Amino acid sequence: MLASVTGEQSSRAFALFRVGVNGANIGGAALGGALVAAVGPGWVLAIDSAAFAVAGALRAFLDVRGMPERDPGEGVRTALREGWREVVSRPWLWAIVAQFSLVNAMVIAVQSVYGPLVAEDHLGGAGPWGLVLAAFGAGTASGALLMTRLRPRRLLFTGSLCVFPLALPAAALAVPVPIGWLGAIMFGTGVSVEVFAVTWMVALHQEIPEEKFSRVSSYDWLGSLAMVPVATALAGPAQEAIGRTAALWICAALIVLLTAAVLCVPDVRHLTHRRETSAPSPTPPSPPTPVTRD
Repeated sequence: MLASVTGEQSSRAFALFRVGVNGANIGGAALGGALVAAVGPGWVLAIDSAAFAVAGALRAFLDVRGMPERDPGEGVRTALREGWREVVSRPWLWAIVAQFSLVNAMVIAVQSVYGPLVAEDHLGGAGPWGLVLAAFGAGTASGALLMTRLRPRRLLFTGSLCVFPLALPAAALAVPVPIGWLGAIMFGTGVSVEVFAVTWMVALHQEIPEEKFSRVSSYDWLGSLAMVPVATALAGPAQEAIGRTAALWICAALIVLLTAAVLCVPDVRHLTHRRETSAPSPTPPSPPTPVTRD
C-alpha cells in the first residue's frame, strides 16, 4: 500500500484499510463464534488456516515494481542502525513512539485486567462488558469511515488531540459510571483511536523514505508494545498495593500527561499534510516552517 498511493490519496486509502481491518475484527469474531457453534472448533481452525493461505496468495497480486531495490548483502546490524538513525533524527517520531509505549500499556491494563473486574463487581459481569467492548469495536469502524472524508492538515496535532479520550475509559471505570455511559465512552474512544491511527499512518508514509519504512515500522511496533507485558503483569500487584480505583486514576492521568508532553514537541504541532507530493521526504520537518501532509 505504501508504494501504491500518493500523498493526495493516502489519507483515504489508509482510512479504507482501517475500515477493512476493523470490519474483519468485528465480523471475524462474530463469524468465528457462529462457526464454532455450527461445526465445532476443529473445523474452524482448519478454515482459519485456509484463510491465511488465501491471504498469503493474494500478496502475489501486489504491484511492487516502483519499490527501490535493496542490497541483499545488508546485515541485520546495519538495518537496525539505519532504522535507529531514522527514528532518532525525527523528534515527532521518537516522541510519539515513547508516548505510546506507556499509553498502550495503560489502555491494555485497563481493558484486559481492570475492566473485567469492575464489570464483575459493578456492571453485571461478562455480558455487559462484552457489549462495552463491542461498542469500542463499532467506534473504531466508525472512526475509520469518518477518516475517509476528513483530511486534517495538521496530522500529528489532530491525531495527538484524539489520544486524550483514551483516558476516559479508565476514569469511567474508576467512578464507575453506568453501563450505558460506559458504552458511549468506549464508542467515542474507538472513534478517536482511528483518527489517530490514520493520521499516524499518513505521517509515516509521507515522512519516511520507502526503503527505510520497514526498519522504522519495526521500531514503532517494538516501542508501542514493549511495556504491555509489564503493565499487565503489574496491574494486579498495583491493585493490591493502592486499590483498583487509585490504579485506574493513575492510568488515566498518565495518558493525559504523556499526551500533553508530546504536544510540547514543535514538530508534532506543526507537521502538515503535503497533498500533492507522492514521495516521502528523507529529512525531518523543521518548524517554524511546517511541512504539509494528511
